[in-house]
Order: sequence, then C-alpha cells, then structure tokens
Amino acid sequence: MLDADAFHEEESLGTIYDGRLMRRLLGYVAPYRSMAAAAVALILISSLLQLVGPLIVAATLDLFIRPPAEQQAFNRALADYLAQAGIALEPRAGVAAMALAYLGNLGLIFLVLYAQSYVMQMMGQRIMHDLRRDVFTALQELPIRYLDRNPTGRLVTRATTDVGALNELFTAGLVSIFGDVALLAGIIVVLFVINWQLALVSFSILPLLLALTLWFKSRARASYRRVRVRLARINAFLQEHVGGMSVVQLFGRQAAARDAFATINAAHRDANVQAIVYYAFYYPAIDLITALGLALIVWYGGGQVMAGLLTFGFLVAFLQYAQRFYQPLADLSEKVNILQAAMASAERIFALLDAERSIVSPPDAYRPEQVEGAIELDRVWFGYNPGEPVLRDVSFRIDPGETVAVVGHTGAGKSTLASLILRFYDVDRGRLLVDGVDVRRWDLERLRGAIALVLQDAFLFAGTLRQNLALGAPDADLERLRWAAREVQALDFIERLPAGFDTVVQERGAGLSVGQKQLIAFARALAVDPRILILDEATASIDTETEQRIQRALRHLLRGRTSLVIAHRLSTIKQADRILVLHKGRLREQGTHRQLLARKGIYYTLYQLQYREPARALTGG
Repeated sequence: MLDADAFHEEESLGTIYDGRLMRRLLGYVAPYRSMAAAAVALILISSLLQLVGPLIVAATLDLFIRPPAEQQAFNRALADYLAQAGIALEPRAGVAAMALAYLGNLGLIFLVLYAQSYVMQMMGQRIMHDLRRDVFTALQELPIRYLDRNPTGRLVTRATTDVGALNELFTAGLVSIFGDVALLAGIIVVLFVINWQLALVSFSILPLLLALTLWFKSRARASYRRVRVRLARINAFLQEHVGGMSVVQLFGRQAAARDAFATINAAHRDANVQAIVYYAFYYPAIDLITALGLALIVWYGGGQVMAGLLTFGFLVAFLQYAQRFYQPLADLSEKVNILQAAMASAERIFALLDAERSIVSPPDAYRPEQVEGAIELDRVWFGYNPGEPVLRDVSFRIDPGETVAVVGHTGAGKSTLASLILRFYDVDRGRLLVDGVDVRRWDLERLRGAIALVLQDAFLFAGTLRQNLALGAPDADLERLRWAAREVQALDFIERLPAGFDTVVQERGAGLSVGQKQLIAFARALAVDPRILILDEATASIDTETEQRIQRALRHLLRGRTSLVIAHRLSTIKQADRILVLHKGRLREQGTHRQLLARKGIYYTLYQLQYREPARALTGG
C-alpha cells in the first residue's frame, strides 16, 4: 500500500498558467469562435449593465427622496433641464419611474446573463465532445505497450474527470475571470470619475485582501491536493475490492478489508477537515476586511457629504460599487484553483494525445485483395521490457491451411506469438512475415481483418448477443450468425435463451457460463471467416463436456484456415499438423504428436506430467 503522504501523479495540480497549453486549448475553441465572440460581447454588456444600477439608486436619492432644498446645484440644474424637456419631477412619480428603470436594468442583466451562460455551456459541451472524441480515438490508436504501462482507471480519467475540469475552465473559470476583469475595470473608472479621493480610500484595503487570498491559496492548494489524493485511493480501493469481492469472501478477509478501508476513509476525512478549517477562516476574514473597507467609505465619504463635496446618493452608490468590487477579489482563489486544475488536466490529456503511435500503417501499406495465410518468423527477438527478451531467435513457418500448435511452460512466450502476428507489438530483431511480407509493411486494418483471435477469457460487450456475434462482421445477417453458431455447437443453447439472438448480454457476459461465453467467442470468430485463426488457451477454462463440443466445433473452424493453437491441455492439440515446443523463449522442438513423444524431450516430459501423474494418483501408485 502507498504511504499516506506519497505523491499521487494523477493529482498533480501543475502550474497556474501555461501559455503553450492554453494555446492548444484555444485551438479547440477555434471552431466555435462565433460563439466565443458572442459570449465576450455578452460579458461586456453584462458588465456595463451592472454599472447602471448604483447610478439609478444615486439619482433616485438625490433627485426625488432628499428634499429639494438640500439638493446641490448640479441636481437643481438637472431638474431645470428635465422640466424644460417636459419631464415632471414630482417626487412620487420620479421614484416610481426610477424603480421601474432599476427593475428593467435587473431584467436586462438576467437576460444577458442567461444568454451568456447558455452560449458558454453550449460551447463548453461541444469542446468536451471534441476532446473526448480525440481522447477515445487516441486510446484506440495507441500501441498495446502504452496501455500495458498505464492503469485502465488512469486512462478512463482522461476522458471523464480531466475533460470535465477543462469544461469548468471554459464555462466558469475563464469566463468568470474575463467578466470580473471587465466589471472591475468599469467600477474603477466610475469610482474615480465620481470622487477620486474616496476611490483611493476604497482601494486601501486591497493589500489586505490580496495578502489573505495568497495565504489561503497556498494552504488551500496543498489541502486540495491531499483531498484529491486520498479520494483517488478510496476509488482505487473500492474498485479493486468490489471487483474481487468473491476472493475477499472466499478467504474471509472482510474484517481486514474493512479495517484497511477505515484507515483510507479516515485519512480522506482528516484531509477534508483540514480544508474546512482554511475555508472557515478565509471567508469570515474576507467579510471582516470587506466590512472594514465599507466602514472607511462611510467614514470618509460621510465627511465629504457633510462638507457638500459629495451627494448622499453617490455615497450609497459608492458603497454598492465597493461591494461589487471586493467580491470578485474574494473569489480569486477559487478561480485560481479552477485554472490550475484545468492546466494539470490539459497537460495530462495532451500527453496522451501526443503519445507516440509506433504501431501504424506505413504510407505505402500492403493491402492485398486475397490473404493466403502463410506465417513466417525469421530469427525473431522480442521483449516487453528492455534487456528482458521473451522470445529469443525464434524461426519457423506455417503454410497456408496448416494447423500448428504451440506448447510450453508458463512464460515461455506462447501468447507473445499471437500478439506479434496481430502486430500489437513490433519485434525487436528479426522479421515476422505474413504471405511473405513483413507485418510492418501491412495495412493494419487489412492484416487484423484477416485474423480471428479466441482467448481463454472470452470478452463480451454489454449489448445483445447478436451484436457480440457480429462484432467483427457488422454486415453479417442473422442467417450467417445462425450458421456460425450451429457450426460451433452454440445454436442450441442460444435458441433456449429468453430472446434468442436478441438476448441482452450484461457487462463481460455476466449471466452466461464460461463454456457458453467461449462458444460465443468461437462463433464470433467463425462469422468473420478469417484466413488465419489464433486460439490462445481457448479451452483452458471450460469443463470436459464443453471441451468435447468445442473439439467437434474446431474441426469445422480450422478446416481450410491457417491456425495457430496455443494450449496447455495437450489433449486439444494431438491432431495438429505440427507442434512447436517453446522453452525459455526459444524454439526447442517441433514435429507431430507422435514424433515428439518418440523423441522423449521437453514435449514428452510435459505429456508425462499431464497424463502419467494424474493416472498414478488415481490408481494409488
């Protein structure tokens, strides 16, 4: 288990701003530049409308609510001008008109903010759609070696959590920051126009606000990371133990698992409590400093009102503007967290998108109309890790239509052969040829389209049985699927299912037996009508009765096809045209079943271990 304070790569928050990453992100905005321009225009209109409200309040107080005798010369001149224009200044009517104007301004702000939010959310969803499309496309194009080295949960996070963080950046972070900057700039201009001395008094608390925000940001960032790390551990623990619950219950590990989860859960709780402490201090402190700023405005501004240098209405407007000015600054830390998390997510997403596609079709890819099915390995060396070869100088040839079996101890490199033929990996040295052409020159789609692979653990997708059977042959009609199922002895049990071929298959084929899933995998392979068939331990997890049915099915499945049968059970490969024996990555023996037994080498030893020892145990020998 990881140390409680160990750093979790997935939760690195990165830098606050990275210009290179932002330019790439803006590339996803480019197709929706008209929506972005509309959002910016709406933000500017919203900022201007929010400046109007306090001015309406000031005009109402100075023109209609305060007694005319106390009005300053400016207000009297304005009243005379309005009277000459035929606009009556009867106080009650004036207050009502100003109230309607204020409500109208609020209504316009609502409409503009609604339109802005709608446009930004629509743009954000489309950008997320494009990003997820590119991430999923990249996952399909990346070599299997990359997928081997990165946990599935981490890769899924790229298309979910990380893309969601970028959506928050576009719909809340950047927009809010841009809108806040526009509003703050407008408020600064208006305050200095009204009274520059009082404006300076209002801004005197800014150093305190910024210092508190920077303190909070540094503490909250570390706390936020700790919470994310511990949440990631909770998710990983739950995923592992829910998936392996049968093993937990089998070995009576419920109490131990419960204690381990309690430790992880407590660490997550403590990290959250620490974060709560910072938030509980920060926001009341912000309110206190803001109140101090408002008190300074009342103190200094009240003196100017009494001295006749400022009207009462403008003093009230000053207080409203100050409150609107302080709030975005108080929220600055949250905006920084959004931006920082988005930069980290962008870095991880683009690292995935930029990962090398080493397994690709060459520009002049070989794409024949017909595939004969000849396979040849010429002095092939391969290892999953540098300096640790799995295959060592392996050479052999399989002629079209020939059935060749591969046996050997666990780790001998049998399954690796299948991965190399399908070009999931490229050989380190030597050549692997199909129909005399190096697989690195083949068009990948054409190469893999000519090969069907049946694994020990048949993987079925959620959907209907028909969709799973037609996975490699999407154009296959029901009659062809019925034929494939009949040929592999699977039709009888399929027709007994509630909805036959339209029966809904749950995730990974839950509800079907191992043997049934394996028969479906055989039928799926036959529906493709492959020239090359690879069976990788395809009968290792099934019962003897099902194996006998599959053996009968194999006679149909292997007929006329180049077949590579990888097996531990030697009973399944006796009829193979040739048997290859791998030992520690090298091809040590090859021949028919009888020839290898007569040689009394590695194959003979394997045969003895499988058949003589069980027989001796049954007879008590």
